[in-house]
Amino acid sequence: MAGRAGPGRRRICDQRDNWVGGAADGLGHLRGVAVTAAGVGTAAMGRGMTPPRVLAIAGSDSGGGAGIQADLKTAAAFGVHGMTAVTAVTAQNSVGVQGAWELPAEAVRAQIVSVVGDIGVDAVKTGMLATPDLVRVVAEELRGLSVPLVVDPVGVSKHGHRLLEPAAVSVLRDLLLPLATVTTPNLDEVALLTGVEVHDEAGLWRAAEAVLALGPRWVLVKGGHLPGEAVDLLTDGTTELVLRADRADNRHTHGTGCTLASAIAAGLASGQDVPTATRAAKDYVTGALRAGFALGAGIGPVDHAWRWRAAAAAAAAGI
Repeated sequence: MAGRAGPGRRRICDQRDNWVGGAADGLGHLRGVAVTAAGVGTAAMGRGMTPPRVLAIAGSDSGGGAGIQADLKTAAAFGVHGMTAVTAVTAQNSVGVQGAWELPAEAVRAQIVSVVGDIGVDAVKTGMLATPDLVRVVAEELRGLSVPLVVDPVGVSKHGHRLLEPAAVSVLRDLLLPLATVTTPNLDEVALLTGVEVHDEAGLWRAAEAVLALGPRWVLVKGGHLPGEAVDLLTDGTTELVLRADRADNRHTHGTGCTLASAIAAGLASGQDVPTATRAAKDYVTGALRAGFALGAGIGPVDHAWRWRAAAAAAAAGI
């Protein structure tokens, strides 16, 4: 796989994010926000209809910025019904993770069985799966489901706290990634899973090739840790989509990865294909990053409600 689309490969586009600014950027940038504020899940819904259903299997963030809290906020922003299977409880805030306690694997299994058996599910997103047993149980329960699966291979928290045991890495690699419709590793997670280190944009293609060799149908390699503009590469080995956005001048980025993966899952649950869902997710996350706000003494969260706030500001201004 090379840095350009070659024979047998199709590049959809090298797309610059078309984010629509929020209230902080001036009301002149708000025209059209209300069109997208409802999200993808409500586009074809009438009163009394059931929205698309997304199950997030992940850890809890007591500070509310990441984990299942971010997953549920993202689901609401996209108009889908969010459900959870909690895998761990963390004590964390804006300055770090003070503790993490994994739930028993059978408790996680019971949550998945309960939700799937009664409510049903249209897409699944996985996040923090700290132990080998948790990964195995989740893989066992998801293997029989014929719905899209987004695997966010969470390895380390925003503050550097390890969230994936070393023994769980190979289990995630061997059992869960082959089930994934799309996986969304950042560069640290690429290195953890494959040993490939990326130092520039050209390395995104080497990283994608290495991750695809582990079995997922698509990979979104997130290049946000590289210098310069934020560049992500989505590919299935044949089709490529490069997504670019100007880097937000904002340190409040907690929950970015969870939010992106959940936004992709929301699009897939609503019937979108992977490139379309990923474009919409990138657009949403870019806006959420730019609207991220201070909370506590450290790194605040992205703003999951930025579109609602922008639409409200536009309405108040008569736009």
